[in-house]
Amino acid sequence: MKQSPEQILEFDRAFEQLKDLVDLRQADQLHPRRPNAIYTACVVLWMLIFQRLKPDASLEAAVKHLIENQPDYLPENKRLSQGTLSSNSAAYSRARSELPLDVVKWFSNEITRAIVGQSETLLDGRQIFLLDGTTITLAPEKELQTKFPPASNQHGESVWPVVNLTVFHELSSGCALLPQLGAMYGPEAVSETELARNGMHCLPDESIIMADAGFGIFGVAHQAQLLGHDFFLRMKKLNFESLRAKAKLVSQSPKHKTYQHQWTPTPKNRKTQPGLPRDASLAVVLHEIIVNETLTLYCVTSLSQDAAILSNLYNQRVNVEVDIRNLKVVLDTENIRAKKVDTFLKELYTSVVAYNLVGQFRRQAAELNQVAPRRMSFKRTWTTFQTFLLKHLHTEPESWRESFERALFYATKDKLPNRAANRSVKRECYAKRSKRDHFEKRKKPPEKLKHTDLK
Repeated sequence: MKQSPEQILEFDRAFEQLKDLVDLRQADQLHPRRPNAIYTACVVLWMLIFQRLKPDASLEAAVKHLIENQPDYLPENKRLSQGTLSSNSAAYSRARSELPLDVVKWFSNEITRAIVGQSETLLDGRQIFLLDGTTITLAPEKELQTKFPPASNQHGESVWPVVNLTVFHELSSGCALLPQLGAMYGPEAVSETELARNGMHCLPDESIIMADAGFGIFGVAHQAQLLGHDFFLRMKKLNFESLRAKAKLVSQSPKHKTYQHQWTPTPKNRKTQPGLPRDASLAVVLHEIIVNETLTLYCVTSLSQDAAILSNLYNQRVNVEVDIRNLKVVLDTENIRAKKVDTFLKELYTSVVAYNLVGQFRRQAAELNQVAPRRMSFKRTWTTFQTFLLKHLHTEPESWRESFERALFYATKDKLPNRAANRSVKRECYAKRSKRDHFEKRKKPPEKLKHTDLK
């Protein structure tokens, strides 16, 4: 492929950005090992990321990949130079267990801050974060069952530990912050809204939070404003109507009605969040937006933009559901089978690192295509990243740059198709199965009688 000088500079810049994002050497300062140790903190992090980028990679596969590629930050060691390093995974497994969780969290946060800082701002020069919740089931191990109790019903208790997670994803790039998590069931269960309030401390200053109706409550809005963030939350119709009854109508059209209101907590709000100040109150704007005959949005916000702008903005909220699918399904995070809580958290946090690295690569391909990052397919970009880059990740720049240039060229082809606004065939949803018969096989339709069978 013939390249212009501008493209070559772009490739160099993209290479340096990615190299900076995944520079792990500082981890050794946070978790120093003995001088002759091979599995230092940065090496263990590199191997954890490799396993999450290739979810089917075992500990043994990660060790053999390390021996084959020998990244340039491996320490000097006689066994490496002589090629006698054992491919047994016991030493790596032990080093992975000894790696402090704080080091993994530090590294993931460094990656996130770097990518979010490069993301495009979409409203008044501010970052918008999509808030949503999800769950993950873990391996049926005693330690995990104690920390994250399984679900139960009238038929008894399940064996699968269930983790409740709340995520914040940057709207423009899809970059994910570390999720807030807790037990879904049991005496220590935490709600998604409580996890959401805890996660707001990690957002950049003066962010905008956008979320669906499950988070459209006073406690979430109050915490956002308390930390200097703005919010745009969808509400349940019944809750919205209780506020609208006391609100002042300020504008309307055939498609919307806008109200001003001084929002105060209800007795139920104070019961679920006892730490609210006695004089807690929020000056908010209520929007009732008619999307079509069957859908009306009921929203509350601290933003001053009109209903049309906010309605177009809310159309992008569904992107967080696609992001969660990419993190859980494409990177196979929903099938983490660690046996200990500490190991599960390390694998989850490095999964976020792997997801954000692929997202950064997607952003760079989007820049070359002059489109928004979300116009590029995450799944196809991830496949390109695996095929062209994973074997060469962290080798010398001279050899790595050629592979990166080739990979980025193919990543520009991973663009989503232009879909028609009006589909000829409507999307349909299958009815959700009850947990009791969740794994029951689909019944075959009865065979039609042949004409000869009637004789």
